[in-house]
Amino acid sequence: MGVEGGMKCVKYLLFFFNLIFWLCGLALVVVGVLVQIALHNTFMINDPAASGAPIVLISVGVVIFFIAFFGCCGAWKENYCMVTMFAVLLSVVIIVEIAAAIAGYVFRNKLSAVVQDSLTEMISNYKNGTSEFKDAVDDLQRKLRCCGVNSSADWRSFTPDGKSVPDSCCVVETKGCGINAMTDPEKVHQEGCHDVVEELLKTNIQWVIVAALVIAFLQITGIVFACLLMRGIRSGYEVM
Repeated sequence: MGVEGGMKCVKYLLFFFNLIFWLCGLALVVVGVLVQIALHNTFMINDPAASGAPIVLISVGVVIFFIAFFGCCGAWKENYCMVTMFAVLLSVVIIVEIAAAIAGYVFRNKLSAVVQDSLTEMISNYKNGTSEFKDAVDDLQRKLRCCGVNSSADWRSFTPDGKSVPDSCCVVETKGCGINAMTDPEKVHQEGCHDVVEELLKTNIQWVIVAALVIAFLQITGIVFACLLMRGIRSGYEVM
């Protein structure tokens, strides 16, 4: 009875863990989408390497979402093949998640150069950009209370006199407040957006890495339970 009771407990634990995996898969999709939006819309990071980790997270999240359902059915029906397939697929997903975490860490180390290039391109294209593009740049400077890439002087080509900046750079934003105010710290933010954006993105990427590793640890626990249940089913124990 002891073994039978233990296998029954493992069965329900595996079912419970699959519910957690289902939520984890949903969480990965949400986190991946939010990071992708932050990189390409809010900060307009165009480096292809930036999309790697978020896209992997979204893909893994979708896969986990379906694998968890598969695992729930296998555990509930005590189907050896389904539980085995669940364990194998979950092992592959863990490998992919670890790869995504490594990719995120590598991208984190090259983030400074990527942000520098993206912000420089942003300022270069501002004058001839669409209204949506200008609004995105203005919104970035307004929310982060910064101006230019490394300083407000990066806007020297904004006007012929080389002394004006967009109004979104102003400490107190009013129409025309940036005219002839580039070097005036009382009117215009002098700090560039590079350091602020880099720090914010590093924090976001760090949370993505932590989330991926925590979920991978939970999945390893699920694989252990799956293997125990497979052993019980194969040995012919009654687990109902």
